[in-house]
Amino acid sequence: MTTLAGPRAVDAVGTKVRFAHGPGFWTIAAAFLTTMAFSTVPTPLYALYQQRDGFPTFLITVIFAAYAVGVMASLYLAGHVSDWLGRRRVALVAVLAEVVSALIFLFWPEVPGLLLARFISGVGVGILTATATAHLSELRRIARPDEDPGRSALISSMVNLGGLAFGPLVGGLLAQYVGHPLQRPYEVFLVLLVVSALGIALVPETVERRETRPAYRPQRVALPAAAKPLFFATAIGAFAAFAIFGLFTSLAPTFLAGTLHHTSRLLAGVVTFAVFIAGAVSQVVFVRLTRTRQLQLGLVSMSAGLIAIATGGVLPSLGLFVTGGIIAGAGVGLVFRAAVATAAGLADAGSRGEVLAALFLIAYAGLAVPVLAIGLGIAVLPAQLALVLFAAIILVMVNAAGIRMLSAHRR
Repeated sequence: MTTLAGPRAVDAVGTKVRFAHGPGFWTIAAAFLTTMAFSTVPTPLYALYQQRDGFPTFLITVIFAAYAVGVMASLYLAGHVSDWLGRRRVALVAVLAEVVSALIFLFWPEVPGLLLARFISGVGVGILTATATAHLSELRRIARPDEDPGRSALISSMVNLGGLAFGPLVGGLLAQYVGHPLQRPYEVFLVLLVVSALGIALVPETVERRETRPAYRPQRVALPAAAKPLFFATAIGAFAAFAIFGLFTSLAPTFLAGTLHHTSRLLAGVVTFAVFIAGAVSQVVFVRLTRTRQLQLGLVSMSAGLIAIATGGVLPSLGLFVTGGIIAGAGVGLVFRAAVATAAGLADAGSRGEVLAALFLIAYAGLAVPVLAIGLGIAVLPAQLALVLFAAIILVMVNAAGIRMLSAHRR
C-alpha cells in the first residue's frame, strides 16, 4: 500500500480532488455516521411492520439477522479490498448500496423486501466499516501528522456508535409524530445518503492503486502466529459487546411493548438511542484513562448492566431494564474501543484494513447469532427466561475474553 500525501493531493487516476485531507476527514466521518444511522433507523419500526402484517416475533430477529448476514458476507468477501482498490472508491460503493436499500424499503415494504433491504444495507455497512475506519486514520495522519493517532481512532469509534444511536431516535421521532411512519424515515435518509455519496466523491484518496492487482481472495487474518491468540480474544470481546447492541436494535422494542407494557414508538427509539450514545459518551469521558483501566471499567459496566437488564425483564421494571442497558452500553463503548485499538496495533499499515475487517466480521456475528438464539428462545420459552439466559451467556463470554485482553495489556 502506498500512502498519498499533500493537502491538495492528486489521486491515483490523476483527478484533482476538491477537498484537502482535513475537510476530507470530516466528510468521511459524516458519511460514516449517516450510514450507521440508516442501518438502525428501522429499529422502532419493526413493531409497526409486525402489527401491519401479523408475523411472529421470531421473524423480527430473522429480518434483523439478514442485516448482520449482509455485514458478515461483505466483510468476508470485500471488507479488505480497499487496501488495494483504494478507500474512496470502496466507500462510495458502500454508500450507494445504502441508497439501493432505502429505495427497496420505500417501494417493496413487504417481508421479502424487508429481508432484501436489510441484507443490502448490511452489505454496505460491512464494506464501509473497515474502509472508513482505515480511511479516517490515514486522512487524519496526513492532515495532522503530529497528532496522537489515538484521536482519529476515538473519533471513528464515536462516529460508529453515534450513528447507530441516532438512527433509532430519528426513526422513533418520525414514527411517533409524522404521518406515513414506514416511509418518511427512509425518504429522509435517502436524501442524506445521496449527499454523502457526493461528498465522498470529492475526498482525497489515501491508497494508491497498484499497477498489478493481487489475486483476489476472501478475508483472512494477516497476523503473525504469535499475535493471533490475542486477536481472537479481542474479537470474542467485540462479539459479546455487539450482542448487547443486537438485543437493543432488534428485540428491545418487543420487550418494551410486551413484557414491560410500553408501546410508544418514540420510547423504543429513545431507549436504543440511550444505549448506543452511552457507548459513545463513555469513550470521551474516560479517554484519559489508560487502555487497561478503560477495559477494566468496560468489563465491570457490561457485567453490571447485563445483570440489571435481566433483572429488569424478570421483575418487570422499565427503569431497571433501561438503566441496565445504558450501563451496559457505556461498557460496550470502552470494550469496543479497546478491541479496535488492540487489533489495529497488531497489524502493519499494509494489512490494517484487512485486520479491522476481520475484527468487525466477528463482532457483527455477535449481532446475528445471539439475537437469533434469543428470538428462537422466545418462541419456546417465557420471554423473561430467554432474556436471563442471553444475559448469562454474554456475561461469561465478555469476561473470559476480557481477562485474556487484560493479561496481554499488563505484559
